[in-house]
Amino acid sequence: MPASEAPMLDALTLSLVIPCYNEEGSLRPLVAAIREAVEPLNLPYEVVITDDCSTDRSWEILKELAAGDPRIRVQRFAFNCGESAASWAGLKAARGRYLATLDADLQNDPRDLPKFLAALERFDCVCGTRVESRGAGDSWVRIASSRIANWVRNRLSGEQISDAGCTYRAFRRECMGELKFFKGMHRFLPTLFKLEGFTVTEIPVTNHPRFAGRSHYGVWNRLFASFYDLLAVRWMKRRMFRYQIAERIN
Repeated sequence: MPASEAPMLDALTLSLVIPCYNEEGSLRPLVAAIREAVEPLNLPYEVVITDDCSTDRSWEILKELAAGDPRIRVQRFAFNCGESAASWAGLKAARGRYLATLDADLQNDPRDLPKFLAALERFDCVCGTRVESRGAGDSWVRIASSRIANWVRNRLSGEQISDAGCTYRAFRRECMGELKFFKGMHRFLPTLFKLEGFTVTEIPVTNHPRFAGRSHYGVWNRLFASFYDLLAVRWMKRRMFRYQIAERIN
C-alpha cells in the first residue's frame, strides 16, 4: 500500500456495502439518499457497490456515479454469482472501521444509519429488524413468507433473531476476521458473529416500498433455497469450539 494512502485508510470510519443486481432505477436516488443521511455526521465514509453482472444499465450508471465521486467505489462480477458473493466481495473491498450492509432497492432507509452507529458503541454487530414497519413496504405474501422463514431459521438454529432476512446491518470490521465464505452466508451473519464471540443486538428500522424494479425473492428462496445453509450453520454451532490463550512464553 502506498504510504500516501495509509492516513486516509486509518481515518475512514464507515463503509456502506451494497450488492446490486438489475437496480438501474434505484441507484441514483440511493446514492443521493446516502449523501443526505451521512454527510451531516461529519465522518469519512465510502460506498462500495458490487454489480452482480446485471443485465440492465446498472453498471453504466455505477460507472457514472463513481466518476463523479471518489467515495463511490464500484466493481462488477464477470458472471452472476448471487447476493452472498456480491456482499462478501464488497465487504472484502471495504476499508472502513465500521461496515454497514444494505440493499440497493431503497427499502432500507439510509436515515437509519445514525441509530446503527450509536448502537455500535455498545455492541459489535447491530441488525435491523422490520417487524414493526413491515406492513408499510411489503405485500402480505412477502410478510407471511418472511415470518415463516424466520420461525424456521430460529427453530433450527437456536437463535432469537426477529428478522434474519433483513440484511440492513452494521458491525465492526473485526467481526469478519475468521469468517469463511459460503453461498447463503449473508442470511446468517449474526449467528456466525456470535460463534466468534461477538455481541449482537437488533434495532427497529424503516421499511419502504420498493422504489423501482422488482423483488428478487419469494417464498422459495426465502425459506427452501436456504434450508441446506441453515443445516450447515446448525452443524457449525454444535461442532465449533472457541479457545483463548491465557499466556505465552518465547
